[in-house]
Amino acid sequence: MFMLGFPLAITAQNPFIHNQFAADPTARVFNNRVYVYPSHDIVPPEGARQDWFCMGDYHVFSSENLTDWVDHGVILDQKGVQWGNPQGFSMWAPDCVEKNGKYYFYFPNGQKIGRGFGIGVATANRPEGPFTCEPEPIKGVSGIDPCVLMDNDGQSYIYWSGMGIRGAKLKSNMLEVDGELQTMTMPQRQGGNGQQGPAPTFTVAGQQMEGLPDGFKEGPFVFRRGDWYYLTFPWVRGDTSNGANPTETLAYAMSKNPLGPWDFKGIIMAEHANHCWTNHHSILEFKGQWYIFYHHNDYSPRDDKRRSPCIDKISFRPDGTIVEVKPTLRGVGVSSATSRIEVDRYSSASSDVTNEIIDSLNGFRGLFATLPSKSSWLTYNDVDFSGLHSGAYLSVCVKAAANTTLVLREGNAKGKVIARVPVTVISQMGNFRRDMSGHWLTLTAPLENVPKGIASLCVTSEGDSLSIDWLKFKNRPDYFVPITSPTARPDDQGFIRRWMLLEPIDNPDANSNLIFSYAYLQEHVATPTSHPKPLPAMPKDGQKVKVGKQSLAWHAMESGTYNVRLFRFADLLQKATYRVCFWAVTTIDCPEDIPNVRLAAGSNGASMWWVESADGRTAENSDPVLILDSDRRMVADDGMSPRLTLKKGRNIIRCAVINGPGLSDFCVRFIDEKGNPVTNYEIKN
Repeated sequence: MFMLGFPLAITAQNPFIHNQFAADPTARVFNNRVYVYPSHDIVPPEGARQDWFCMGDYHVFSSENLTDWVDHGVILDQKGVQWGNPQGFSMWAPDCVEKNGKYYFYFPNGQKIGRGFGIGVATANRPEGPFTCEPEPIKGVSGIDPCVLMDNDGQSYIYWSGMGIRGAKLKSNMLEVDGELQTMTMPQRQGGNGQQGPAPTFTVAGQQMEGLPDGFKEGPFVFRRGDWYYLTFPWVRGDTSNGANPTETLAYAMSKNPLGPWDFKGIIMAEHANHCWTNHHSILEFKGQWYIFYHHNDYSPRDDKRRSPCIDKISFRPDGTIVEVKPTLRGVGVSSATSRIEVDRYSSASSDVTNEIIDSLNGFRGLFATLPSKSSWLTYNDVDFSGLHSGAYLSVCVKAAANTTLVLREGNAKGKVIARVPVTVISQMGNFRRDMSGHWLTLTAPLENVPKGIASLCVTSEGDSLSIDWLKFKNRPDYFVPITSPTARPDDQGFIRRWMLLEPIDNPDANSNLIFSYAYLQEHVATPTSHPKPLPAMPKDGQKVKVGKQSLAWHAMESGTYNVRLFRFADLLQKATYRVCFWAVTTIDCPEDIPNVRLAAGSNGASMWWVESADGRTAENSDPVLILDSDRRMVADDGMSPRLTLKKGRNIIRCAVINGPGLSDFCVRFIDEKGNPVTNYEIKN
């Protein structure tokens, strides 16, 4: 089976796969991308053992930056393995290597006939498949968790676990071990009648890895760094007497020879703090940095047989030994500010911050963090702000028991404020009381400061306890596009999109659009006393004017749509969008007189329209050609002027749009006697 890859929704946080369980992550670099080949934990189907590992297929995931991951889908299913048990659900930790442009995928599986595991091989011409499975497992390799080392001299070695850890040379075909096979006896197991069953024999290749510590070991991963070979493995170092069942560490040994003997060095990663029973890993270098891939049961805290993969950085001392890795929630990679950032996967936090799973029935919904007091904080490192545009805003998912304020800062708890989010969960208007305490709310807030480049975030509370699930910075849609040329044309339907727009004029008494009668508009809009001062024939971008006590500016804008969304213009500038009056001006140059045309306009809110030739007259001494009064909805060609003549040369078009509790936009064009759009002119602002 082969599937096209698709991106995962959430990135650059531990775990790095969020829509399915995946354990035993083997990571390899192919073609400047990291490919991860994990086992695929699933909830056991009916009839299968419910308290054990259950894996029936393999996926492969890849990334070019350890941030954005692609799921390439299923590359091998237990039903497609000729020698395997099609209902065994025993497809445990795999590996994949490349040789001469061909990819070799090694995997364990329960055998169709007999006891124990075999290790099979599937091949492909691409790292994501499709893979073709060999008809038989590798002879002499009985066990689990295969790992293949491609040494610098071209020799390949295979390692596996089961009755200890073994290693052997591979032949050049990558499908057979090189060397003689030995005959061994399987450990006896209790028969159904209480008597010892027969002890069958089997053949085994290679040699036992010597120099490793006592205790249960599995999952070997071998790599070379410089002149040193590293044999790394999950290891139970705890006391197993009296029925104790301690959990696994990750440990390692070093040698100058790929098959040992080995010098045990110690621990790479300690036991999981929550006593997740297993760990399994791989280690690689990518773009100059070494990383360890491992698993944990983040999304199934009550079931350590359903696990998820994580990544952290790993480092080496000058003598080659490994510095112990402390697992992080944050993981690695850079998060885009415009992606959903799960801040419960924080880089650091005050000691009182806690996190817990959102939905115990669906762990893939993730976790949330709780900041219990005003002094609580958490930080999230490496967020890239380069993708934010002017007017971007913050969206957060939070809950609280009482009204409080979330403050997002740059760097640390004393850093520059990025945004303040009032978390109002209890409010009252008259007899109506709204209580959303304890409920998840998605809230937004404008940005007071936008960090440059890559920065760290710090979440704090300026009041009572609050919990946060995620945050995300959002760019507003491109309702307006940059003006890149001195002239423009009307669009295909004749609508004029390029305008000089004045910042909104407050109109606090407009509590209803129904008051916008013809008389009201004449008094409050058409008279000189209500105009901006000055009202130039053609304002300039950035020019300041006075309207009452307001100091406002003109802005050259080009609408991305036929209807000019004035409320988005105001929102972009973080200005009022309700109970305001907007002014818009543009000029058109006609190559000749264009007689018998009509101005056709629509507006949300009432509007007045003027068309003037450039002869010195202004709106103060000319009559509007069209008035759309009362409570209007924006409909194209909602109103039309009497017949007009657009004069050769420059003509000025002005409009004023006023609203109460509504949101303003408008559209305008000229049409001829047949209703066709007039387009033979240029727009110049």
